[in-house]
Amino acid sequence: MPGKTNSSEKSGKLFIVPTPIGNLEDMTFRAVRILKEVDFILAEDTRTSGKLLKHYDINTRMYAHHKFNEHAAIDKIAERLHSGEKAALISDAGTPAISDPGFLAVRKCIEEGIPVECLPGPTAFVPALVAAGFPNDRFSFEGFLPVKKGRKTRLESLISETRTFILYESPHRLVKTLGQLKDALGNDRQAAVCREISKIHEEVIRGTLEELQSHYTQTPPKGEIVIVVNGKK
Repeated sequence: MPGKTNSSEKSGKLFIVPTPIGNLEDMTFRAVRILKEVDFILAEDTRTSGKLLKHYDINTRMYAHHKFNEHAAIDKIAERLHSGEKAALISDAGTPAISDPGFLAVRKCIEEGIPVECLPGPTAFVPALVAAGFPNDRFSFEGFLPVKKGRKTRLESLISETRTFILYESPHRLVKTLGQLKDALGNDRQAAVCREISKIHEEVIRGTLEELQSHYTQTPPKGEIVIVVNGKK
């Protein structure tokens, strides 16, 4: 069913505000303005976001909103928005709800007829996809693979994927994941590992899955990682 139409003139609004994934210069003028104008900010980690807000002289009150408390907090947030307040939702880096908290808040607002406005802005998989150099007219964003249960099934589902696909991964699991991808897709499948996008030590390493696994076995990676894999021919 379509979402409810908001009929209350007093109703506030939820702004989804992307934040830089590395370089603070990637913050938009509009994002800064909205974070200054809203009544409160929902932040994944108030300590991390506090550094960003201090850099841009934003003094709006912050509240923690993360995967451990979002279910419990969602009704109270909706109540405040219904009263006419405006809120901004931010994650530690990038666009909220993309492999980060945010989906529940957006869905709740839609169900309650509260306006939601999502600003365009940083997200790690787009620059990684473009920099990898693989076909990107059609692609599949897979996010993080399951750590345990369901991981094998997800990997098997990618064997016949003809589109370029994108994964997020942590540094300590990268070599293992590259090995599992190699076993499922073949040694010679082309891929790229994009690390620390927009940061000082940004790096894109391209090669076969076997070459990439060998490289990162010898050179343990650090930082935020995106894996881009060419689709099946």
